Amino acid sequence: MASNTTSKAGPPRAGCNALHMPVLLEACVNLLGPALTAEAPVMIDATLGMGGHSFAFLERFANLTVVGIDRDPEAIELAGERLARFGKRFVAVRATYDDVSDVAAEYGRAGRADAVLMDLGVSSLQLDRDERGFSYSRDAPLDMRMDRARGRTAADVLAGEPAGELERMLREYGEERFAARIASGIVRARERAPVVRTGQLARIVRESIPAPARRSGGNPCKRTFQALRIAVNDELAVLERAVPRAVEAIAVGGRIAVESYHSLEDRIVKREFAKGAASSSPAGLPVELEGHEPYLRLLTRGAVKATAQEAAANPRSASVRLRAAEKLRTITHNATTS
Repeated sequence: MASNTTSKAGPPRAGCNALHMPVLLEACVNLLGPALTAEAPVMIDATLGMGGHSFAFLERFANLTVVGIDRDPEAIELAGERLARFGKRFVAVRATYDDVSDVAAEYGRAGRADAVLMDLGVSSLQLDRDERGFSYSRDAPLDMRMDRARGRTAADVLAGEPAGELERMLREYGEERFAARIASGIVRARERAPVVRTGQLARIVRESIPAPARRSGGNPCKRTFQALRIAVNDELAVLERAVPRAVEAIAVGGRIAVESYHSLEDRIVKREFAKGAASSSPAGLPVELEGHEPYLRLLTRGAVKATAQEAAANPRSASVRLRAAEKLRTITHNATTS
């Protein structure tokens, strides 16, 4: 269950505001802003990270309260310091973002939030901390847990899973066409010595992928590290639960915006939004059945992407896909809360 971790924050650490440049900030503000016109609106930042989006929303909407969710205690601490100037208008909750409906029930207006923002994937904080083991560009322990107090590390996964399961993870979560080669390489390497460092894994990947493929398509380690991170943190299963629960958590007239960074995430968001924007009445009926009308209105035509200028200024935004929707009615079925 979510826990309120709001604490008396000291003065912000030097450079704290520079640690995170929010992705597609203006688009997020424009899409969610119309839902924040109540006297005391509540927004849930379901992926708090370094608090960059939360900071901007709190600055621009004087009566807004932001409830930030993150499973990473270091992110909670640093974001709390960064946002301390806003006093009681910011609340931090240590949880995973599929707890969003519980958080809304506790902190929302009449148990509902006016807006929910999700900025998915790994945070700048996690990428920039070598000891977290998310980056393939620097040698570090293979951890990759977003909450280092819980669950298996990436090294544990590589040590414990058979070749077939490693191949499945690489193929499904990384969309890696050389999954079988890389999985075999990992198994051979761990027979000699445990694979416990990012540098070891990066070397195995490079040696497993044919030279022509290594010379195109960016860093050859990207897909393997993505797949392993998703597996360690159970990211897709969390997202599958989180999106419908977030829709349930917002009030009628409320809005949700989700930023995805790879096709697996975007596919889940797109599917859930399309489901809500379509009638569930049986085909061929001359009238719309009550309770079967669409409960979402799509606010973006397809996905919003970063401009070339923003991608150059903030490389993390290069792969972003932003989708948003407005809630039209109360949802009377259980599909969004299962």
